[in-house]
Amino acid sequence: MSTISIPSRNARSSAIHLDLVTLLLVSSIVLLGMVMVASASMSIAVKEGGSPFGYLERQMSMMIAGVIAATLVFSVRTELLEKFAIPLLGLGALLLVLVLIPGIGYSVNGSRRWIRLVLFNVQVSEIVRVLVLIFVASYAVRRETELRTSVVGLLKPLAVLGLFFGLLLLEPDFGAAVVLVATSFGVLFLAGARLRDVIGLAVLCAALLAVVAVSSPYRLKRLTSFQNPWADPFASGFQLTQSLIAVGRGGWTGVGLGESVQKLFYLPEAHTDFLFAVLAEELGLVGILLTLGLFLALAWRALWIARLASAAGLKFQSYLASGFGIWVALQSFINIGVNMGALPTKGLTLPFMSYGRSSLVVTIAWVGILLRVYHEAAQATRGSAAAQVRSGGARSSGSEQAEPVGA
Repeated sequence: MSTISIPSRNARSSAIHLDLVTLLLVSSIVLLGMVMVASASMSIAVKEGGSPFGYLERQMSMMIAGVIAATLVFSVRTELLEKFAIPLLGLGALLLVLVLIPGIGYSVNGSRRWIRLVLFNVQVSEIVRVLVLIFVASYAVRRETELRTSVVGLLKPLAVLGLFFGLLLLEPDFGAAVVLVATSFGVLFLAGARLRDVIGLAVLCAALLAVVAVSSPYRLKRLTSFQNPWADPFASGFQLTQSLIAVGRGGWTGVGLGESVQKLFYLPEAHTDFLFAVLAEELGLVGILLTLGLFLALAWRALWIARLASAAGLKFQSYLASGFGIWVALQSFINIGVNMGALPTKGLTLPFMSYGRSSLVVTIAWVGILLRVYHEAAQATRGSAAAQVRSGGARSSGSEQAEPVGA
């Protein structure tokens, strides 16, 4: 059994269906992340004059906040998300504009990506990603025929994505912009966009991204240092070379949990963007394969839930679940690729694992949407099955009553 059915207090309402596989996978990834955040952040926390477990405590508090947010999101019917998709899109655009305003937006390392709240800072791109994908899923349902039959049907949502892409570049947050566009492309393709249109526009978007990448000095510097980080190992290539050293030291089974050397002020952002490098050093190839397996399993499960929703006739819900699966696979692939020197450095966290307050809260809250999709798909599937059983029973009863009459 992969479903937990919780009876409702209201006898007239059906039970709550929770996907046990998704819960176990997400819990495993989050707990593994907690262990690695504790290991990678101890030296930094002590240097800052705090408790060695300071970052872990904050990460745990954000995990609890994320679970609360996921519970609240789970209680919202997905049809309401579909109904208010356009207003939610407007909210996303407003947030991206507000973050660019000095005094509202909070700048770190030259990037204005956060809005400062009372208890913590919110990374706007994390929230906007979910809001935009809700709009893309609703568009795919509303404009299904146009999307499947003409290139114009694909160009319309891409024009909207272009606006958000530009706003994200102003922060700048090139990595989040690329992931958002790529995930949206995936959802639109699964929704039925023609393959030739997707390929043609994907090539055009890739060319545009290449132009954007080389037009900025700091992005161009990242690209050139990525190609040969050892050419300047103490400046532009420092972060990547330290990450590669950490991965290389891990070997088959790692140097042991807590025994990483690179995290001791050699590897920058060891508890955030480069957490995977510390994991590879301490847990080795075994830890790498375990982490990859968990992310692949979660992405597969999300796509399985999407298929279940599609079979139940819930198209919007199916596209929502697909968006989650594509995103978690894509962002984890990019983060791991960056850590292993296969991709240029991006400011993207490892989902559910890297230290990040708003990032963890929003990501866990998105799991609440995925579980809601599963709940509604299970309800629709079992309701249909029950209706068929009742219909069959009625026909059987009618035949039993008719038989004596004929006799």
